Amino acid sequence: MQPDDHVCVCFRVSLRKVRAYLHVERPRVASQLSDCLGAGTGCHWCVPFLKSLHAQWERGEEADLPVAPEEYVRRRAEYRRTGRRDEAAAPRE
Repeated sequence: MQPDDHVCVCFRVSLRKVRAYLHVERPRVASQLSDCLGAGTGCHWCVPFLKSLHAQWERGEEADLPVAPEEYVRRRAEYRRTGRRDEAAAPRE
């Protein structure tokens, strides 16, 4: 995923914004990422991804999602259509 691709599609929160929020605000728990322009509070698709980004940041790694933006959006559309999350789509921490 590139920095300007959206992690939270509902509220158009980019990976760049999440990284900046992590750097500046230093949230103690992943759920505090919702303060970053509402990330994760819409359809909730991105919540496991936000948790993964937070965990990476806590380990001192650069927060990143190794998924193509087109695939990410396709998986989210399927989630919105069915209400089921493709377990292979969700990152593991």
